[in-house]
Amino acid sequence: MNQSHISSSLSIVHPITLTRGQNAHVWDADGNQYIDFVGGIGVLNLGHCHPAVVTAITEQAQKLTHSAFNAVPHDGYRHLMKALADFIPVSYPLAGMLTNSGAEAAENALKIVRAATGRSVVVAFDGGFHGRTLATLNLNGKVAPYKQQVGVLPGPVYHVPYPSPDNGVTADEAFKAIERLFSVEVDVSEVACFIFEPVQGEGGFLAMDPSFAQGLRKFCDANGIFLIVDEIQSGFGRTGQRFAFPRLGIEPDLLLLGKSIAGGLPLGAVVGRETLVNSLPKGGLGGTYSGNPLACAAALASLRAMTDANLASWGEAQEQAILRRYESWRNRAISPCLGSLTGTGCMRGIELRTPNGAPGTQQLATLLEAARKKGLLLMPSGKSRHIVRLLAPLTIEPELFEEGLDIIEECLAGIR
Repeated sequence: MNQSHISSSLSIVHPITLTRGQNAHVWDADGNQYIDFVGGIGVLNLGHCHPAVVTAITEQAQKLTHSAFNAVPHDGYRHLMKALADFIPVSYPLAGMLTNSGAEAAENALKIVRAATGRSVVVAFDGGFHGRTLATLNLNGKVAPYKQQVGVLPGPVYHVPYPSPDNGVTADEAFKAIERLFSVEVDVSEVACFIFEPVQGEGGFLAMDPSFAQGLRKFCDANGIFLIVDEIQSGFGRTGQRFAFPRLGIEPDLLLLGKSIAGGLPLGAVVGRETLVNSLPKGGLGGTYSGNPLACAAALASLRAMTDANLASWGEAQEQAILRRYESWRNRAISPCLGSLTGTGCMRGIELRTPNGAPGTQQLATLLEAARKKGLLLMPSGKSRHIVRLLAPLTIEPELFEEGLDIIEECLAGIR
């Protein structure tokens, strides 16, 4: 694979070159066909080249390819913000801005809460991932490779344990860590926000403990702290419903969006309480490409396809297939390296362990290569890169999804 003129700092998971894709199938430059369980790292919930998205992009490209909204507005931006306000299940008046990516949404969220509170401290969680820009690096709950060799990062940011039934950290333990933080490290009156993923993506598809989320919501309300929920990967149907935060029984103050918002085109958003997102002066938010007309058209087509009925049907089919297969694998003990099943709904990860119980980093690397040779592309995650995250398109044909699970089973059976 020719990598000339491309920075060696980019890490490549699969050494192939894709040339085209259709729903859950992709083809490489050598003509090999694969089942895609990577989905652009969570971008393609509607699959490759969804017909409605392609049509919307094509039609928009014949009308207006770009206008910077903060210079000369266009209707696509307005229509999409109205559609998002209708799509996001919150009880309050919602407003926001479009961005080019999820990381950019996180950056702007930090600006908003600083302006609203006059505070600068952020509390994030171990294992979390919020982007690769300089400020979002410090939010991430993992050093290697993201924070290495880049010096002092914007802050201040503090991290506490992420409570989840998938990692054994209890809500009580997380609250004790928060209590210690405000007793030893920083005064609570200096904290602008907490930020978390309701299901960690890069962290290994770990689902947050709902009781903790509800307690944290009350704590934030009592202390004038805002709650930022990052649904960049878990949103737009990945868990089988519009977003994951309703599973926690809370509402965020700000919601970060990206990935599957626009069917593969670069787009993100930060949305939330109208009074909060209006905290900055005019000109404090904006961007040249953010809310590009082509991306807005793709996002509007995506939202129309993501009806509650479709999301529930797609999600239920994938979840039941995964649960059925995993139970079978455990009952038959197909591999001593098979660990826990993480996540919630159809947003699931498969953990690999060494025979002595350590994170199975090498075992996962073996699985990725073996599966690719059999025609399946998989994506790693977890602190030790030992958890496979299943990111097949929600629109994948059920029989093709089963075929992909067959390949995982065959490969697992050969890993020791």
